[in-house]
Amino acid sequence: MADTESEVANLPADTLVTQIDRTRAELAQTIDAISDRLSPANIARRSTARIRERISQMDPLLGAAAATVVVAGMTAYFVWRRRRN
Repeated sequence: MADTESEVANLPADTLVTQIDRTRAELAQTIDAISDRLSPANIARRSTARIRERISQMDPLLGAAAATVVVAGMTAYFVWRRRRN
């Protein structure tokens, strides 16, 4: 670490300012990328896009069967719940 400090001390001020500005710009880009990745709206948008992509690749017959199972299951649940009351 001492070598790095002596190398930095020997650099001209203009070079140091340029390096600091470059590092600051890279840090700002990194923070923007992290913020974009963790934004709830962007997470929802990416998730929706993945789901739509998977649905578009699904066999229509399989999709219809899955939808039928979901509707039948929900109907059975609501009938069971109504009879219980």
